[in-house]
Amino acid sequence: MHNAALAAVGLAGWRYQLLPVPPERLADTVRALPAAGFRGVNVTIPHKQAALALADEATARASAIGAANTLSFEAGRIVADNTDAPALIAGLPFSAAGKTALVLGAGGSARAAVWALTDAGAAEVRVWNRTPERAARLCAELGGTSVATAVASDLLVNCTSSGLDASEAMFKSLPVDADDLIGYRCVIDLVYSRSETPLVAAALARSIPVLDGLEILVGQGALSFERFTRRPAPVDVMRSAARAP
Repeated sequence: MHNAALAAVGLAGWRYQLLPVPPERLADTVRALPAAGFRGVNVTIPHKQAALALADEATARASAIGAANTLSFEAGRIVADNTDAPALIAGLPFSAAGKTALVLGAGGSARAAVWALTDAGAAEVRVWNRTPERAARLCAELGGTSVATAVASDLLVNCTSSGLDASEAMFKSLPVDADDLIGYRCVIDLVYSRSETPLVAAALARSIPVLDGLEILVGQGALSFERFTRRPAPVDVMRSAARAP
């Protein structure tokens, strides 16, 4: 996706690459990257909260969320941002203002979702996690209501890794089953896959609007691209590359 975008805007000498990094090597790796010619990195699970702690400065959004998915290297400083939050709000089929939401998970992506929905004026954001204490801690920091079971809401936002399971067995690890989805006006799954996740497939089978992880990936990636390159992102090019077989 990023390499297609770099080619589209004429940055032939640039390259986006995968860097698998274990948690214990994150700090040393990130600090070494500017000298190796990197302009920035996107950060994924499980590094989003640790990435914020590494930054010399952070956007107000990343600081409020307490997690960063984008680090850019600017004038010798590491700058943290969170582009997950605005990508989620931009992708919704209707305004979050005045709506209720159920967020599944309590990690870095869930923090971004809770902050984004609250900032967008949601009437109530409920948070469920398999470890209730984590949900309660997130809500204490960002707002929202910790819940022990699924509460019918306008929006269902899956921020867990359960959607990586390619079978409907993934519903066993969530507080909702496929038929429960009828009560939601939109289902959002932050897991990104070129094929439909079981959650997305179940929602579509019931004619419920969905926002899938690939669309959010494209949205957050476009914002990160603009931070790295200081050029407008070719969003259509990025979307086509992300969804290519």
